[in-house]
Amino acid sequence: MAEPTPIVKCLVWDLDNTLWQGTLLEDGDVKLADSVSELITELDSRGILQSVASKNDHDQAWKQLEALGVAEYFVLPRIGWGPKSDSVREIADELNFALDTIAFVDDQPAERAEVEFHLPQVRCYDAERLPELAALPEFSPATVTVDSRRRRQMYQAGFLRKSAEAEFQGPSDDFLRSLELEMRIGRATEDELSRVEELTLRTSQMNATGVHYSISDLRTLLADPHHEVLVTTLTDRFGPHGAVGLQLLAKHAGVWNLKLLATSCRVVSFGAGSVILGWLVDQAAHAGVHLVADFRRTERNRMMEIAYRLAGFTDESCDCRAGLPAPAQQDIQRLHLLPAPCAPPPTMKLHTVSLQRLSAGAPSTGPIREDG
Repeated sequence: MAEPTPIVKCLVWDLDNTLWQGTLLEDGDVKLADSVSELITELDSRGILQSVASKNDHDQAWKQLEALGVAEYFVLPRIGWGPKSDSVREIADELNFALDTIAFVDDQPAERAEVEFHLPQVRCYDAERLPELAALPEFSPATVTVDSRRRRQMYQAGFLRKSAEAEFQGPSDDFLRSLELEMRIGRATEDELSRVEELTLRTSQMNATGVHYSISDLRTLLADPHHEVLVTTLTDRFGPHGAVGLQLLAKHAGVWNLKLLATSCRVVSFGAGSVILGWLVDQAAHAGVHLVADFRRTERNRMMEIAYRLAGFTDESCDCRAGLPAPAQQDIQRLHLLPAPCAPPPTMKLHTVSLQRLSAGAPSTGPIREDG
């Protein structure tokens, strides 16, 4: 069976007679067709990033994109006089995208041929195919999550954040405080389930068990008053990081079982996993229950084991485990902690729900509260 065609993650546009009608340096006045404007916004809504590789005067071309009202849609534009294959490669490298997830559209056969020769993995399209692009399978992700719809804003915020970090002089904690980080931990909503499923499937380095939960599984847990499906999101002064963490918690009398903790590798440097664990330990301490965390060692999740150990989880036996159902897989071990109250994190503000009233299994409809 043939491998499915990878979904395009970034479409790189030529400008003259491709994105706009006309040649900027010759005509001066160029126009943006309504159909092209609609394609730009449609691809953006699907989470497909867009960039530019154009042989043009940079300042004049960028001013034209701003005048046409579409400049904000393009990340890492490359506008100059070098080979377009170099521009496309630079865009892919900076985004950390594989070349087979990059597409390039240009009206000139010679320009497409140059890119195809140097970057054969990149898919090239004649500008005449623009009307059909949105209907092609490679531009049609199976699911579009909440985070997908704001992927461009998240990447743009990331570029600003990276630049600020490079310029910052001082201890790392001071830089984190300068970001004005805000973490929210709340109960998952129906709209978030596709992103939650994605976290269980794609997160490997910071996934405590590697067990995949489908949307159907997650819906079942959401409907169970003895379970919590918790989603962590993160923002800072530059913009959103999106959904960065998932916690699946089974609540029993006297003990809470953390069945899965998964966090995005994108926020490891911010200490997100430690903050989530610290908050959960504090909630359990105030509820007067033990914590038991499921953990299955994989080739890639050593960092998660370290996070559990630093939080105080051990292999010691405890009678609290006796009433717990068997873990999802036989090779899952259970780590134990007798919680003590934890201080709020010094580098970010928390906005959280309260879990304490659910220690006996009763559902909670309490409002979000703020910690920190």
